[in-house]
Amino acid sequence: MPIRRRRPLLRAAAVGGGAYAMGKRRAESQGQMAGSSEQAVAPPPPPAAGGMSAEAVQRLQELAELHKQGVLTDEEFAAQKARLLS
Repeated sequence: MPIRRRRPLLRAAAVGGGAYAMGKRRAESQGQMAGSSEQAVAPPPPPAAGGMSAEAVQRLQELAELHKQGVLTDEEFAAQKARLLS
């Protein structure tokens, strides 16, 4: 006569649940260790797209509008634009 195991699903659930809990605890502890080293060394900020800040783009648009209106001459506009782009 074959030997019958008692409550095999309960045993499997207990083993699986324990493994899940230990894996989760290990992942959290490794995440905390990695998080502490990341806080010590902050990554540099990403470079601005095209090398120009939003303020420089806004200022260049204002200068172009003044040039279109005739307030700035071609030489003044070119000088201000070169100063902004450098």
